[in-house]
Amino acid sequence: MTEPILSVRDLTATFGQGASALRAVNEVSFDVMPGEVLGLVGESGSGKSVTLRSLLRLLPAGGQVGGQVLWHGKDITKMNDTDLRAVRGGQISMIFQEPMTALNPVLPVRVQIEENLRAHTQLDRKGRHARAKELMDLVGIPDAARRLDEFPHQFSGGMRQRVMIAIALASDPKLLLADEPTTALDVTIQDQILNLILDLRDELSMSVVLVTHDLGVVAATCDRMAVMYAGRIVEEGDVTDVFAQPHHAYTRGLLGSVPQAGTERSMLLSIDGTPPGLMAIPEGCAFNPRCDFATFICRQFRPDLSGNGHRAACHNADAVVAAGSPVKKAVAHD
Repeated sequence: MTEPILSVRDLTATFGQGASALRAVNEVSFDVMPGEVLGLVGESGSGKSVTLRSLLRLLPAGGQVGGQVLWHGKDITKMNDTDLRAVRGGQISMIFQEPMTALNPVLPVRVQIEENLRAHTQLDRKGRHARAKELMDLVGIPDAARRLDEFPHQFSGGMRQRVMIAIALASDPKLLLADEPTTALDVTIQDQILNLILDLRDELSMSVVLVTHDLGVVAATCDRMAVMYAGRIVEEGDVTDVFAQPHHAYTRGLLGSVPQAGTERSMLLSIDGTPPGLMAIPEGCAFNPRCDFATFICRQFRPDLSGNGHRAACHNADAVVAAGSPVKKAVAHD
């Protein structure tokens, strides 16, 4: 069997100290296979972006990362600063959520691309300039030679996102972490960016971890998906399997809240309430106050993520499966 390119085991991200410490990511485990696109899905505040940043130890001051993040047999959480710098931005790159804040507004994009090249390649000044132009061409920015010396505010939102991708790809990474790369973009540009990431995945033999709250994006781009709620993964499996037969009530609610073709004038499912704050996570299954399938055991004991291939952390997975998939019903209706 193919070995995973990245193995995450019991990853935690904690903010604060002692009794007041808050755990934003709680014992998250998953693998990323070579050439695979893994989607991390969930509502805002479920821990997706913090999980992504924790993989590279990019938490703000006061944040602490625990567990294991195994990359080529070495634990990133235990690496010294020198080894970490070689991996971060070199072997593993990240596209941040908002390019207008991630890009430096007072530096030309050429300087920002070449900064990565200077840190992670042996290219000289002339070679870096040529590579920067090549990267701009690769991500589909027209008239790259001229636009290299322009500033971020001179680019549209979609073009700024392409610049971010160019920076992330500068060192030929083997793993790309994409934190909602299509946020605030119109659907046409969103489709272009996602297709670009998939094309580059194929061209560069790269794996991708994609954070999104858009299930349409997951269906179109991801091979596997992991659904997060209150800092934990509650369901994981192949995208086709999860869409066809969700095993967790939260996943079923997410799928049911999205309009499906052929279901005009039919009621959408909804998930009552809001996600819990880090200081008020319920006992047992964190989703139990919002769950139509919750029973006594759900309020007392936290379920483990279990299963073979398609895994779920749900005491009443059989009842959820019996209720059927909203997506499957929509297809049948159509």
